[in-house]
Amino acid sequence: MSRGSHPLSYLLLAAALTTSLAGIACEHHHYYRVYDPYYTDYHVWNGEEAGYYSRWAAETHRDPHRDFRRLPPDEQKEYWTWRHNHH
Repeated sequence: MSRGSHPLSYLLLAAALTTSLAGIACEHHHYYRVYDPYYTDYHVWNGEEAGYYSRWAAETHRDPHRDFRRLPPDEQKEYWTWRHNHH
């Protein structure tokens, strides 16, 4: 049996490369968990949480595009209090 190149090997390599590139292209959909120290729980920061954050920002006249993780601790606390009262 010879160890020559097989078209199937090339297809598998191409599929592996395509899959890894697709993962890089979807990087902007990366979700993360945020710990709420005031209510001692975690929240997954995804589209749903971003919606709550935008609503809070609008109601409190803040910039909805500002990264939550960059807010001062007192504003984060204000958000978590608001968030737990708005399921």
